[in-house]
Amino acid sequence: MDIQEMLQWTGDRVLAKTGKPLDSLQRAILEGTLQGQKYPEIAKNSNVSHDYVKKVGSKLWKLLSDVLEEDIKIAQSNVRSILEKIEFSNNSHNVQICNGNINVWGENLHSPAKRRSPSAGRDNSDKVDRERCHDLRDAPELNWSCDRPQALATLKEWIIEKNTRLVTLLGLSGIGKTALAVQLVQLLQDNYDYIIWRSLENSPTRSDLQTNLMQFFSQQQATKFLSPLDYVRSHPCLIILDDVQQILASRELAGEYQPGYEDYGTFFKQVTEFPHKSCLLLLSWEKPRDIATLEAAQGKCRSFQLQGLGASGREICKERGLTDPDKWLELIHLYSGNPLWLNIVATMIIELFNGSVAEFLSCPTLCLGDVEPLLQKHCQRLSESEKQVMFWLASQEVAVEISSPPETIPLSPDDFFTAVHSLRRRCLIDKVAANGRSGFTLQPVIKEYVKHQSWARSN
Repeated sequence: MDIQEMLQWTGDRVLAKTGKPLDSLQRAILEGTLQGQKYPEIAKNSNVSHDYVKKVGSKLWKLLSDVLEEDIKIAQSNVRSILEKIEFSNNSHNVQICNGNINVWGENLHSPAKRRSPSAGRDNSDKVDRERCHDLRDAPELNWSCDRPQALATLKEWIIEKNTRLVTLLGLSGIGKTALAVQLVQLLQDNYDYIIWRSLENSPTRSDLQTNLMQFFSQQQATKFLSPLDYVRSHPCLIILDDVQQILASRELAGEYQPGYEDYGTFFKQVTEFPHKSCLLLLSWEKPRDIATLEAAQGKCRSFQLQGLGASGREICKERGLTDPDKWLELIHLYSGNPLWLNIVATMIIELFNGSVAEFLSCPTLCLGDVEPLLQKHCQRLSESEKQVMFWLASQEVAVEISSPPETIPLSPDDFFTAVHSLRRRCLIDKVAANGRSGFTLQPVIKEYVKHQSWARSN
């Protein structure tokens, strides 16, 4: 095996054994070690401290020793020689293919002793296969751990105890929706016969998505149904649709479907209408408008807006080797606890200020750096009325009430309130309570971005 094959093979074994993939730093340490690099070089290439790489590396070698069940303890000095001695073909029984689909997270992995014998009956065969068919090929690799136990507990309660049939997980890009969903799948996997994760990043039509889902479902059992909804109603299924915002229109109010994609709304409604033990989990930057209607009409559809990490974001600062821990909470607040934003700014702090958070915070303006193109993708989706409200909010020093539209915005009261509501559905403005009244404001990073946009200055 070459290095990439070793990485893939080892990653598959870890996933099969532990139910969790190697994270990006673990992969970097393993790849660097296989290339002959030492910890200092790996730390430099990964933009983290040497001590942290050494700590993660030590845990990684112990993990591989447990997963590969080698008699010799695995270490940085011998991992390559051990992997080179392992015959791939002799260990391939550790991962089973279920009717052509690779099943992950260990739910559908059988040791040879547990495999169905050739003499096993057809009914027993169907039962075993149904319990083991999870297709998560579209689920992205986790780049950081997700420390949100309360969010996980709430979502589990909604889905399992309250049998919520459609859950929308909302939040800005980088806030951790995918990481939370991956952990949720790991938490709930024993409750479902089928789990399938699909990304809508390339804007598939409902017909294309339905065809894809039918290909998956129809391969898993002898009984054939006419639509994915038939499978959803017949077997406990968890379907995750990521990047739902890609089927929604840009430059319109939040939640409007692109032309030709309106039948997704019909699909979402059908999922909630009839009794079943399945769940459709949507991950999106913004809430489809008909989801709000379904939430109001019945208790089987709910939305959860994911917030920043708060004090738990200090782990990112620690992992990246930043200094001045007394300044970490200020940094986390400025970047709203967004894990991706914090990782991006941590790289900037390391490269420009030798990891000093205090020195970075002494800069006269809030630095956006590589966060800016991420915000641009969100703001490119705004309608003209939303842009006007965003610019007005960016000019306010504190949270403001909206009981009456400001005279500086040339919008009717109805258009103003509609735009504010739309921005809330996009997770772009925050609502804060003070003295029993609600005020609205922008996060510091978003406010800084809006102030410097030509479209904002023209309003």
